[in-house]
Amino acid sequence: MSDSFGDISSSNFGTTPGVSGNADLQEFVEKEQQRAQFSAQVHNFNDICWDKCVEKVGTKLDSRSETCLVNCVDRFIDVSLFITNRFAQLLQKSGGGM
Repeated sequence: MSDSFGDISSSNFGTTPGVSGNADLQEFVEKEQQRAQFSAQVHNFNDICWDKCVEKVGTKLDSRSETCLVNCVDRFIDVSLFITNRFAQLLQKSGGGM
């Protein structure tokens, strides 16, 4: 599909003389890719927790399923925070920033 649109990063589409439109476009594309990746991870996480915790579907969650889902979500949040903090520490140590 990229052939039909050409190389977006090297085109002048959407740029104004003297304004760095390519950098803005590249940043936008990167942010959208990150959002899509995050969304895919959340969907995957939902599938894992659902398969692990919900044995039968009814009008209401039983206490076991509810507890399991809460624990599953808590672990996901814990791991996400740990990874985020770890990357921040590594960036600080390397002296780099975005």
